[in-house]
Amino acid sequence: MAHGPDAHQPHEPHGAHEGHGPRSAPAGHHHDHTDVDWAEMATMLETQAELFAPLYERALGWLTEQQSAPGLVVDAGSGPGVLSGMLAEVFPGARIVAADGSAPLLDRARARADRLGHGDRFDTIVGELPDSLDRLEYPADLIWASRSVHHLADQRAALAAFANRLAPGGTLAVMEGGLPARFLPRDLGFGRAGLEARMDAIEQTWFGRMRDDLPGSVAEAEDWPAMMAAAGLRPAGSRTFLLDLPAPVSDAARAHVAASLSRARDIFGADLDATDTATLDRLLDPDDKASVHHRQDLYVLAAHTVHTAVRAL
Repeated sequence: MAHGPDAHQPHEPHGAHEGHGPRSAPAGHHHDHTDVDWAEMATMLETQAELFAPLYERALGWLTEQQSAPGLVVDAGSGPGVLSGMLAEVFPGARIVAADGSAPLLDRARARADRLGHGDRFDTIVGELPDSLDRLEYPADLIWASRSVHHLADQRAALAAFANRLAPGGTLAVMEGGLPARFLPRDLGFGRAGLEARMDAIEQTWFGRMRDDLPGSVAEAEDWPAMMAAAGLRPAGSRTFLLDLPAPVSDAARAHVAASLSRARDIFGADLDATDTATLDRLLDPDDKASVHHRQDLYVLAAHTVHTAVRAL
């Protein structure tokens, strides 16, 4: 499999969020930014994806019931390849192709595969989804797209393109939707109770603007099984997987919460009112004992949904 050209400008990861926004980051995909520090970004994406490994393991275990021994597996929107590595573990007889728009992230994916001993059956494709998958040498038995489709302007067309790259009997698995992540108690002991619910509402507005700003954006009801059926596939089931890390959390989980809230503060903090801004600033202040860096009631609760569909034999 040849490495393709770097087809676009560097992007900020997407798939790095729970529902649609920046407050949690399990995968590693991206939208437009040209000033990304890739070393820092890749490390963040890797550590956050590793935190979500229990959720992914259950999701991939479910996929083995539909595709027990695929020959070619494509991670469409792979980022630095944490999920690509997990796919290689779950499907030890498969060739794994990581496809993403960022060459630096795919370099990390390649290094990760070599380090884990999968390098002899691992390759990459650099370029914009879904067109970059036209460079596959043969059809895929499984295409996994984790939080990548909703950053493509025409989601229905993207699913149709994925479907066209499947072998007969092949499976398309799309991780989209679920529930907003929760990290904090409803009442923090300062500020107004319900901060995360208000941030959810702002995040939904932010996501709508992001979708509208994509060149050629097509509005679409997010009925994923129906869109997959319209692409000529047979829906094979949807299932939601839970990540439940109760308090007190590990250092890795605490760092994830701090990074997620910090990104949210940077991206849509201007839409918060003064009281919520002050509350968020306290939560992010490492010198404040009530911050996420110290409080013992911090937790991580996330729910991600996977939709599957099969190409007819």
